[in-house]
Amino acid sequence: MGKHARPSGKSARTAPGSAVRVRPLPIRSAVRLRRPVDIWHKPALSAVAALAVPDFALFALGRLDLILYTSAGTMCALYAHGLPYAARARTLLWVVLGMVAGLGVALTAASLTTSTALLVVLASLVAAVHKMVCDATRIGPPGNLILTFIAASAFFVPQHLGQVPLHLALALGAGGLAWLVCMAPALIRPRGPERIATARALEAAAGLLRTEPGPGGAERAGVAQARHAAAAAVNAAWHTLFLVPARTPAKAAARAGLERLLVRAESALGHEPRSAAAEAERLTGWARELRSGRPLPEVALSAAETEELVGVADEAREPRRPAPRRPAPRRPAPRRPGVLARLAPGSPLLPIGARVAAGGVLAGWASMAVGVGHPYWAVVTAASIYQANTTLSWQRALQRTLGNLLGLLLYTALLPLLHTGQLVMIVLALVCQLGAEACITRNYWLGSVWVTPMALLLTEFGSRLPARTLIADRWIDTVVGAAVGLACCVLVTNRRAADRIEVALERVTAAESAASRLLATGPAPGADDARETGWARDRLAGGLVELREAVEVAAGEWWQRALPEERIAHAEQQGHRALAGLVGRLSAPVPAA
Repeated sequence: MGKHARPSGKSARTAPGSAVRVRPLPIRSAVRLRRPVDIWHKPALSAVAALAVPDFALFALGRLDLILYTSAGTMCALYAHGLPYAARARTLLWVVLGMVAGLGVALTAASLTTSTALLVVLASLVAAVHKMVCDATRIGPPGNLILTFIAASAFFVPQHLGQVPLHLALALGAGGLAWLVCMAPALIRPRGPERIATARALEAAAGLLRTEPGPGGAERAGVAQARHAAAAAVNAAWHTLFLVPARTPAKAAARAGLERLLVRAESALGHEPRSAAAEAERLTGWARELRSGRPLPEVALSAAETEELVGVADEAREPRRPAPRRPAPRRPAPRRPGVLARLAPGSPLLPIGARVAAGGVLAGWASMAVGVGHPYWAVVTAASIYQANTTLSWQRALQRTLGNLLGLLLYTALLPLLHTGQLVMIVLALVCQLGAEACITRNYWLGSVWVTPMALLLTEFGSRLPARTLIADRWIDTVVGAAVGLACCVLVTNRRAADRIEVALERVTAAESAASRLLATGPAPGADDARETGWARDRLAGGLVELREAVEVAAGEWWQRALPEERIAHAEQQGHRALAGLVGRLSAPVPAA
């Protein structure tokens, strides 16, 4: 293997004397099924509950033609299920407002112009905004897909300007219902999201502890992957806990209990092989207790770890008490950029937005050229395939094409039931929604099998079309949208992805240097040293996670200058070695709890 080859062993061709590398696009991994996400049922049940109420109400009123507008609000129930409830309340509010804003732009445009070509352009621009904002905010699944589907559909719904306020009011009211549905579990398990995040970190740490070195202590390929997974899960769990308010002593004590568990998970990053097996079983058992809702287990920490999590009394010199851990200071590390900074000139998100806009316009126009009556499907298909890099976009295009084809077959099989009445159509739409959420985390193509008939059912509520025409239009738009969108993805390369690696390398190098200086001074008793060590660990762990994410994004671009593989490997090796030293400084062996 050449020096620029990836450790995974996947082939990459670099032209002699050139700094540009060309990678093949994978196929097998695109259709492989994964384990379902542990909380898939939460967005699934929330969306079904939120959709059912207005759907049956509209059926009783005989106004199923309004179902698109209520669906715009109720589909917001798919978002923010991994966030603590205080943060979820704020996030869902912004999602609902963003959904209604996009819908408002689409309906206003539909009422002012009948030019299909212009509407395609406007729908593509809105899709590009959705993509960039969702990526910048890191909203998580389902990302921009639902927002774009609703807005693009609304651009092509015949509309009068006077109808727009009522339709937006329906969407806003349904969005309020979705907010209530998503917040309702807080009445039963108010700390459920942060317990799930902590359990994931414990399970990832246990997975790292169960990995074994190769012959002679050499590192196996799976060890690096397990180490990154553990660091990422622990980092994500800390970010989740930092979103949990601790305004009362009871809430502060509950959060501090989760933090103690997370500190033990973090200690796996510098574990001793001799005690690894027993510690892995212990962490796995604690994760099961968290998921089952049992009381928090008692966790033994080292003296330094305890100092890190203990609040020191102020002038009153009260006894020390458990207090929630605070995020690491960002100085001297650069402050984490906000949403606007991630969209500023030079951002790697801008080429992705350009891909979405160009791909949507060309796909929609191509659909018009072949005489398809639903060009927004091509726009949605083109917008949905764009991921962080070309490789992931190729996989998504393949998955969407396969899933839509199978979904059309499912819709054809359901046609006899659809002719029995609108009530059956509503029930089938809800079943498809549940099936989509149950399957989409296993693979996008499997979820698309259910999404396709659900989208066609929404179309049927507004206006009845011959089944043959509807199926043919959907299939043509899928192929056209995927082909044109992928072509734009290949032509508009994201050369800025490699720049993100340079920034991440600088951050890791600075954090590793600070950690090495701290380790060289030797441990000192007291809370100040423990906090400094913890902050240094946080900076370094976060930098390593960001570096690995940046490398994976850049490595997926099919046409990209050669990555600094040796510098990346050296930075990760030194960084994880220093991280293990910091963790070891904080976590001495403790008796079983």
